[in-house]
Amino acid sequence: MPTVTVDKAGLYAALGQTYTTEEFDELCFEFGIELDEDTSLTERPIVNGKQEPPQLKIEIPANRYDMLCHEGISLMLNIFRGKAAVPNFRVVAPLEGEIQEIRVDPETAKIRPYVSGAILRNIKFTQERYDSFIALQDKLHQNLCRQRTLVSMGTHNLDTVKGPFTYEALKPEDINFVPLNQEKSMNGHQLMQHYENDRNLGRYLHIIRDSPIYPVIYDSNRTVCSLPPIINSNHSKITLNTRNVFIEVTATDKTKVEIVISILVSMFSMYCDEPFTVEPVKIVSPHNHESREVPNMSPRSTTAEVSYINACCGLKLTADQICRLLSRMAYTAKPSASDLDLIDIEVPVTRADVLHQCDIMEDVAIGYGYNNLPRTFPATGTVAKPLPLNKLSDIVREESAMAGWTEAMPLILCSHDENFAWLNRKDDGKAAVKLANPKTAEYQVVRTSLLPGLLKTIRENRKHALPLKVFECSDVAFKDESQERKSRNERHFAAAWCGKTSGFEVVHGLLDRLMLILSQGFTEQGALEKEVGYWIDETSEETYFPGRAANIWIRGKDGKEKVIGSFGVLHPSVLEKFEIP
Repeated sequence: MPTVTVDKAGLYAALGQTYTTEEFDELCFEFGIELDEDTSLTERPIVNGKQEPPQLKIEIPANRYDMLCHEGISLMLNIFRGKAAVPNFRVVAPLEGEIQEIRVDPETAKIRPYVSGAILRNIKFTQERYDSFIALQDKLHQNLCRQRTLVSMGTHNLDTVKGPFTYEALKPEDINFVPLNQEKSMNGHQLMQHYENDRNLGRYLHIIRDSPIYPVIYDSNRTVCSLPPIINSNHSKITLNTRNVFIEVTATDKTKVEIVISILVSMFSMYCDEPFTVEPVKIVSPHNHESREVPNMSPRSTTAEVSYINACCGLKLTADQICRLLSRMAYTAKPSASDLDLIDIEVPVTRADVLHQCDIMEDVAIGYGYNNLPRTFPATGTVAKPLPLNKLSDIVREESAMAGWTEAMPLILCSHDENFAWLNRKDDGKAAVKLANPKTAEYQVVRTSLLPGLLKTIRENRKHALPLKVFECSDVAFKDESQERKSRNERHFAAAWCGKTSGFEVVHGLLDRLMLILSQGFTEQGALEKEVGYWIDETSEETYFPGRAANIWIRGKDGKEKVIGSFGVLHPSVLEKFEIP
């Protein structure tokens, strides 16, 4: 869950009440958020010669994008406590002049097809409000916007630019402007080179860097406003003195572009001279039928069943009582005139996470108080049942442990060499799932074999008394184009014996025991009981010492024979690479 840091004194002032840490922690719990830390209880750093003021670090549920800033937290808590009314967000056309336009070039469909916008007119910034405005954009970029890949925002001083605006897609060398907080003009290629080592912006360059065209927003004077999703122009930079803010949002996701613009303007429209009002922007985009007037701040109408809410919460509330509870959660609700079991509900524009009446039921439970819900035993008794695969795995684990072997639980990620080269195996590129951006060479691929983990376990415990007998029963992963996720998991079993002798017969004994438990019969001659069972046959796999390895064969009930595994004495080169003497 995202963590939002707010000034403690500022938040308490907005709430109109001072709390102890325990009292505020209880309030957060009642609302469904969590107080992670109160820095007034710890030593705070010195910033610019002064001790940093006390802060509250609050964990916000991943679905509550409207609470990723001080404004959202204080507003929702005040509504919950009955100290504030549900705001009436309104879209108000300008008193003078025409509505600003963003005209969309069809070429943008090739890189970032959707755009939205809004204007906050006569807004008043303080340093705290300005910092919160920037912080909310950063939080949205990191969470809902998926590191700007889905959505990115640009905010501009409207008094420094002139509409109508155009949203275009041009070659990088044709785009020239002075980036935010810079003094030198750059084209698209130069900008990429300039920011490639930047700690903040460098991680976003890949989104458009290799594209033949870059998205760009111009005003009517052909002044660049921004190069989404990377950076704004220094020309339209916002300061504390900015009174009119033009917001443009570009995206690859049609739904999220509207969610982001709605949340951003709803949180900071409270600072306009006329609170909770937004000036619209007209999007002219006939090529993809996306011409419209944005943002849409109207609440969504839906219904919920009284019987469903009561059944889920174990309550016997009337429709009127449920409506009062929903008002604590910023809904507008009233009993339906057409059906006594229905409630007509207006979902605020800030609650894009409300998709079903189960979401409304959850908010009713929060409004009622989780601690106040009746505690009852379930009406029906059920007994949990393991999945067949897990039940089989537990049988194998238990038998191996009772045979004197110790279970190991290494990580599922390993290096590419450990999974292939160190086992004398070659990577054909079709088996292992590889991490796109591994943080360390030790975790590059998802293992396709349990053997590397067991050998690393033996390496780290080689000073212990011999013999070492370890096993693992867990998942490996393979690429699989036939699957929707392009990969599949398989449950494997592996065991490794390390001693002063090869231990071939010891591992063979464990194999026989497991097969006996699993009712896979065999004889010394290799004949099968009832023609269904397993046998071993010599193999020349390079992981093992030549002549000291065998494949494990099995004949299923359908009569088909297949190899299900192998065992043998490991090759000396394998032991050397894993540093096992």
